[in-house]
Amino acid sequence: MSQEQSTNIIWHQSTVNRQRREQKNQHKSVVLWFTGLSGSGKSTLAHAVEEQLYQLKLNTFVLDGDNVRHGLNKDLSFSQQDRKENIRRIGETAKLMLEAGVITLTAFISPFKAERAIARTLMPHGDFLEIYCYCPLEVCETRDVKGLYKKAREGEIKDFTGISSPYEIPDNPELKIDTHALSLDDSANQVIQLLRSRNILPQQVAS
Repeated sequence: MSQEQSTNIIWHQSTVNRQRREQKNQHKSVVLWFTGLSGSGKSTLAHAVEEQLYQLKLNTFVLDGDNVRHGLNKDLSFSQQDRKENIRRIGETAKLMLEAGVITLTAFISPFKAERAIARTLMPHGDFLEIYCYCPLEVCETRDVKGLYKKAREGEIKDFTGISSPYEIPDNPELKIDTHALSLDDSANQVIQLLRSRNILPQQVAS
């Protein structure tokens, strides 16, 4: 992976900016950053929230960890260095989608505080909402439909978060959801309520 910096480039400012896109969409854009252990329910929750927002006719998109690694980040491994690069690329992608006027939901383990902090700094203040999906490790392991935790315990997978690689718990997430204790509907409603409290939803659906 090349570390060379691009040169001789100039940012082109579009006349169709984020504000105009939001006006056309009739809602604000925002980045909802779901983080948590594998099996904590990040992707399931992100898609459930997107379904509710879609039913409200809002413009949304989910950036899912596995899906992104099938394309944009298929050249990256799960080493600590490549996981950092994975999150860097997702942060930059989410930033572009924020400018496009889309409510973007990212579902990645994103285990390191520093990388999540960098992603936050890419967005204007208040446009990055960190949602910590808390689920005890032992519960996550019972949900291990892919058998990844078992392989990690047996040493077949290296650098696996929660087993051989750390997960750094968010200090001050905008929202913490106990996904092991709440139903999917109740969890999704907490996210919707967060959006309402931040005046992200248009007035006709905010009450």
